[in-house]
Amino acid sequence: MSTDLRTRLGRLELANPIMTAAGCAGTGRELARFVDVAQLGAVVTKSVTLEPRAGHPAPRMAETPSGMLSVTGMQGPGIDVLLERDVPWLRSQGSRAAVSIGGGSAAEYAELARRISGASGVSMIEVNLSFPNPTGRGQDFADDPEEAARVVHGVRSHARSDIPVFAKLAPDVRNVVELARACVDARADGFSLVNTVRGMVIDPGKLRPAVSGGGGVSGPAIRPLAVACVYNVHAALPRVPIIGMGGVRTGSDVVEFLAAGASAVAVGTVNFADPSACARILRELTEALDEHGVSSPASLVGAAHRSARVDAEQ
Repeated sequence: MSTDLRTRLGRLELANPIMTAAGCAGTGRELARFVDVAQLGAVVTKSVTLEPRAGHPAPRMAETPSGMLSVTGMQGPGIDVLLERDVPWLRSQGSRAAVSIGGGSAAEYAELARRISGASGVSMIEVNLSFPNPTGRGQDFADDPEEAARVVHGVRSHARSDIPVFAKLAPDVRNVVELARACVDARADGFSLVNTVRGMVIDPGKLRPAVSGGGGVSGPAIRPLAVACVYNVHAALPRVPIIGMGGVRTGSDVVEFLAAGASAVAVGTVNFADPSACARILRELTEALDEHGVSSPASLVGAAHRSARVDAEQ
């Protein structure tokens, strides 16, 4: 059977559904020794801010039994350096570049979108809403659908019409479907589901947090949460494309996200242990499609919903 891995995210067409997750592949250079980045659907950059940021003081990461906990504090060179240095490099490698953005206000997010729109080579903007809202009493923008919608609306209003805007949502919010609806009403073109989950690791020797203030949990531990979010959001908004992520390690994990309703899947934490994981997972996905007797990933998108309807009718 001839396999066609081409994947659509609304107006955006990718060569295949395997992407990197923001924060887990830098800007692609870090993986280039191990993976041909041009063979991936897209490389999603680490979330970038308007100005350079030093980030959170070390230690920033702690291992967990089934993943890791991290808090980088959005360390990075700022948007201008990313657009002048890193996006052109990705373009020179034949890779699609998706830029993840974060800010301290809706105005900052909007300005990031404006600057990205003035450059070339960016295929998608991912709006990282798990960023502290200075007026939110310790909450992130993702914790309040109205605040999240305000951010997304500002980004969509300042981004070029040919650049899709995907809202990145966290699973540990009051109601992820309500949050998703608010973002769609603010003209988000799609979703990235999910971001990390808030957590903490205590160092048993020092009897204090291994990462000051806790951080975001990623890896296999959160995959069931991520799959549930993708499933529920797809059920509520079946026409809105979703990039699924959270603990993906194998081609079978990708199939699970596709069946839940994702059209593409981002690979994150496993890259730290296996920097060639994206290429391996793409091969495993091709094999899994053959096993299911389908020729394209699109054939599996939402399959779990169709099965559920058949079971309900019997």
